[in-house]
Amino acid sequence: MTPMNYSGGCQCGAVRYAIAAERLTVYACHCRECQKQSASAFGLSVPVFLTSLEVHGRLEVWRRPTDSGSYTDCYFCPTCGSRLYHQGANRPGMATIKGGSLDNAAELTPVAHIWTSSRQKWVALPQDVAQWEKQPATPEEWMTMLRSTT
Repeated sequence: MTPMNYSGGCQCGAVRYAIAAERLTVYACHCRECQKQSASAFGLSVPVFLTSLEVHGRLEVWRRPTDSGSYTDCYFCPTCGSRLYHQGANRPGMATIKGGSLDNAAELTPVAHIWTSSRQKWVALPQDVAQWEKQPATPEEWMTMLRSTT
């Protein structure tokens, strides 16, 4: 399959990125950190290989601890503050794009919902989409989730 090009960036336009991938997979995360970061009910996460991501513009990074005892580096535009992606220490070679930063975010459909135990009670989850009260526990579960299609 031939890679497609996807693009996105921050609110002010100072940082732009491009992704070359066959397809994008997205999941909705309902953890409190994603709720705080997005100032909304959940965050859309799009995992990509770092080798497929090209970033133009200056980024700042903020490191935060994770529930697993590891940490995540959060990359954002220093001008407007838009969070663009994360890199978890426990997933080398991967970045997780913040789905709302994609130019065509309306085309994203989550294949799964994670951290549903902390979802906002008014958010109705589709019954035909995979759900985890926390998150997939093993690398194999993550891969199964990310290979899902809706």
